[in-house]
Order: sequence, then C-alpha cells, then structure tokens
Amino acid sequence: MTSTTSPTTTDSTTIPQPSPDALKAQHRATWADGDYDVIARTITGPPISEALAAAGPVGGQRVLDVATGTGNLAIELARRGAEVDGLDLVPELLAVARERADAEGFDIAWAAGDAEALPYADGSFDLVTSVFGVQFAPRAEVVGAELRRVVRPGGAIVLVNWTPEGLIGRLFKTLGAYLPAPPSYVTAPPRWGTEALMGELFADDEVRVARATNRFEAASPEAFLELFTVNYGPVKRAKERTEAEGSWPALRDDLLALYDRMNAATDGTLAIESEFAVATIRRK
Repeated sequence: MTSTTSPTTTDSTTIPQPSPDALKAQHRATWADGDYDVIARTITGPPISEALAAAGPVGGQRVLDVATGTGNLAIELARRGAEVDGLDLVPELLAVARERADAEGFDIAWAAGDAEALPYADGSFDLVTSVFGVQFAPRAEVVGAELRRVVRPGGAIVLVNWTPEGLIGRLFKTLGAYLPAPPSYVTAPPRWGTEALMGELFADDEVRVARATNRFEAASPEAFLELFTVNYGPVKRAKERTEAEGSWPALRDDLLALYDRMNAATDGTLAIESEFAVATIRRK
C-alpha cells in the first residue's frame, strides 16, 4: 500500500518556535489523550525483564523511575524490594500507576515532574531508570545531565528506548512526514535508541548498549492501526490533525504499508518484533 498524495512538512526555522515549557505542555496533553495504559500493557514483557536484568539486584536500593508512565517498571522494582520514586510529566498516567501500585500494596512515592528538571538533590539515588519515557523529553542533553546529577557516584542508570530501525522508530518517522517539523532544539526520540547518543550524553561514564525486541500482536494490521489511533496519544493526535487537513487517508496507507513490511505473520494477523535498546550506564 502506498500513499496517493505527497506529505509535506513545515520547516521549524520559518515559524515561531514554542518554548520548551510550552512544548512540554503540548506533550503533556498528547500523552494524556487516549488510553495509554492499554498500550503500556503490551510492553510489559521483554522491555521490563531486560531493564530488571540490567539493573541487577535492587533490594534496599533507592531507585527513581523517570517518565514512569503507568508504572510498569516502578511496580516491578518495588516488588523486588527497592525503595521507589516514580516521576512523570502527565498526572493522568500517574493516577493509573498509583491505582495499580495501591492494588498490590506497594508504597511508591509518585510525583508529577519534568525529566529536564528533576526535583531531587544531587546523588539521591542508587539507580535511575526509564522505559520508553525520557526519549520523548525535548532536550536530550538536559535530561542526560539531570539523570547523572541525581545518581550517586558509582550508581547506575538503565534506559530502555525504541530504536530508529524498530517499529516505533519507523512509526514516528512516518508520522513526522505529515506533521510540522519539531523545534530545532528537540532531540528526535529514536536517537535515544542509538549507541552514538548514549556515548555523547554519558561520555564520562561506563556505557553498555544491548538490543532486544518486544512482540506486538493483533488480529490484523488494521486492528493494530485502530489500537494505536484510539489509545496512543501521538498517533491519535496525528490522525485528528491529518483528518482536518485531508491527508489522513495517505497517512493511514503509509502506516498500513509499514506494518505490512514488518509483519512476520502470514495468516492475515499481525506479529511484529519491535526493536529497542537497553543502555546501562555506570557512573564513575
């Protein structure tokens, strides 16, 4: 399937750029749209197990899960005996995380906050984690500095991020062809899934990057498209915008074509192994 119209993007240098704070307000609204918990429950397998393996034993450690979302990793860290703080930009996601943790009896300190300005003292944590979270903050260099700041010397940072080559990285590239270009100061989210960016952000630390995949399954490519357009804020907002502009049919065709290219199923269903990177950073 191919699109019948050519998408266009707007050069971010030709229009006034929103401030980082204004952009983060937009991000907050986007991630609150839809029902992200539905999507989050499709990524509770390898991304979480790989993060836990990279973290190692956490019993008795103080751990911060940044951009915790609905608490997938934070809850598992608490289950393993860590003293956990979970921070997210989106209060609606934290409400779901809190409800899930309370239902299991875990006492996690939830806080609404910004990955670019963590509300914690220097060296407060033994371990800082993030699973598909910090990569959506605007400025990687600011986030990287904040993550390092709040980890004690000798502590660790574990980050799980979608790669450019994987399904979600390609999904955002496809959406980007139909949407205005982001401000010039924004780091493209899939760059967080590269060894190059990890090396830049944590040049003074010991860095290891491994790759794994999360399996997405659906009754059909069309059903998978529906899952994301209803529940995943960035895709839901992209559909609404392109519908208003008349380009949704072309974007829809391009998304279905992407799913077809990556689909390993041959019986009409969908099964895609979506690549992610696991970065383990040890502060020297």
